[in-house]
Amino acid sequence: MRKLNPTFFIICTLAVVGIGFGVYNEYYIGVASLMMINALNTAALNVLLGYTGIISIGQAAFFGIGAYVAAYFSVNLGVPPVLTLIIAPVVAFAVAWVIGYPVLKLHGHYLAMATLGFGMIVYIFMNEFYDITGGPSGFMGIGSFHIFGLNFGTEKSFYILMSGFFLLSVFLYEVFDKSFLHYKLKFIKSSESACRSYGIDVARTKLLVFSSMAAITALNGVFYTYYTHFISPVSFSFKYSISLICMAIVGGLGHITGGIIGAVFLGFIPEVFATFDDFEMIIYGGLLAVVIMFFPGGIAGTLKKLVKKNA
Repeated sequence: MRKLNPTFFIICTLAVVGIGFGVYNEYYIGVASLMMINALNTAALNVLLGYTGIISIGQAAFFGIGAYVAAYFSVNLGVPPVLTLIIAPVVAFAVAWVIGYPVLKLHGHYLAMATLGFGMIVYIFMNEFYDITGGPSGFMGIGSFHIFGLNFGTEKSFYILMSGFFLLSVFLYEVFDKSFLHYKLKFIKSSESACRSYGIDVARTKLLVFSSMAAITALNGVFYTYYTHFISPVSFSFKYSISLICMAIVGGLGHITGGIIGAVFLGFIPEVFATFDDFEMIIYGGLLAVVIMFFPGGIAGTLKKLVKKNA
């Protein structure tokens, strides 16, 4: 394993602590919490797309599975919120394993279309199964996350909870990025045939990665559920999956920091240009095009090149 570089983790820690102590507006505290959730979802997608070469356009489905499983178990079955942090990822992992077994035999745009189809099926399920999901009207009455007598129902308290989980996740992603597994996944992405010649079980490795990232995305969905106290299918549509892909590309595919940087960068755009509501999508699309055209390695890739050049 390569030596860990704590620079990015320190930057994230300083940013999180700075916002926690320096921002008093609850709206912006909430925006920061949602940015952290999106950043972790994008980082998980980056492991699939940037490291392993698995084109998944169905990540919103796993995000939704985690959210709805947590909501259903906590509200209808009275399961403590802390247990849903285990149940939801397990359910998502099982679903991803069943779906991934046949789907991951496909490649390229065929794989993309298959994952898109899965995402649409889950979206239809959320809309049509009123007794379980509440249908288009959404799932209401979701309480706050609480554990050991601590209630994280306010913006500030949830931000503290989310910050702890976010920083732990960033650290674990950094460990992964410096591990042998990182090279193994990129080897699979570059040439599956060569991997098989070295005795690597490509199919099983891809299935494990696909299912694991689904479980992590579902876990983020659990936190989203207890933050919003209300979920509806529109939050887990095809549009959200595309947003994650955009964040990963802009941030930098194949760089763990890329997913997080991309989520923060694109997350700021709606807030910065909120007064130009009619032109928000034009500005969003324009910035996206500029990054893709002039910075093909994404923000993280470009910064890495500049650091090496000046070293």
